[in-house]
Amino acid sequence: MREIDLGEISRAVKELSIEANTVANCDLRGALKDSLEKEESPAGRAVLNQLLKNQDIAKTEKIPICQDTGFAVVFVEIGSDVRLTGGTLSEAVNRGVRDGYIEGFLRKSIVKDPLTNPVNTRDNTPAIVHTDIVPGDRVRITIMPKGGGSENMSRIKMLKPSDGVEGIKNFVLETVRTAGGNPCPPIIVGVGVGGTFDYVAYLAKKSLLRKIGERNQDPELAAMEVSWLEEVNRLGIGPAGLGGRVTAMDLFLEVFPRHIATLPVAVNIQCNAARVKTRVL
Repeated sequence: MREIDLGEISRAVKELSIEANTVANCDLRGALKDSLEKEESPAGRAVLNQLLKNQDIAKTEKIPICQDTGFAVVFVEIGSDVRLTGGTLSEAVNRGVRDGYIEGFLRKSIVKDPLTNPVNTRDNTPAIVHTDIVPGDRVRITIMPKGGGSENMSRIKMLKPSDGVEGIKNFVLETVRTAGGNPCPPIIVGVGVGGTFDYVAYLAKKSLLRKIGERNQDPELAAMEVSWLEEVNRLGIGPAGLGGRVTAMDLFLEVFPRHIATLPVAVNIQCNAARVKTRVL
């Protein structure tokens, strides 16, 4: 049994919070450059060039890629041969978010008591924490700062089983079409299918942890991802909603067994900043 002090978790979350908000991943930069090759609209190309320039400035100056530094969504995979010591996991994660957002001069966007006393918590806590127990003696921490603009455009629907694959695809296209330029395209579309009302939303969000271009391991689902992405881009929304060929850089599909009487579908949209960082302890 390997012991890991929760202070290490806090330090990792702190550093990941700052890095995720200031340094774009290579797969995202590659996707934006590929989008430049595909985009024919002058306005769309100007937006894509500006996004790449913005990422360069953010990395060099150590400032946020986007002013909305998001709700801290943290995924923690804990090896079954690990014993965490020194407190609770939620406390450790929130301490890391608090330190990262304060020391990194990142915008604090979280308000407590949303119905009765909507006051800013001043440190971007509490985080949303998803945990999973996996084989091994390591802890894998992934942070996704999720902006409000893209989150607002996400949707969930309980379809009928008879709606089938076509009904799911139509709901995805309708969601992106309705979102238009609001989620700051070019976007990434995360789709979850199956499970329950709550779990399908988790599937859609977790799909956004994939690297751009990483296909579902099921060949049939992978083919759907490619086909649906093409249909999304035929909507013509384009970069920043100004029209063009590139509305989305990728589309990810995750599924889970469902009840015979249900067909839950969730679409979680990610903005062009697509901030995801991971560390293994």
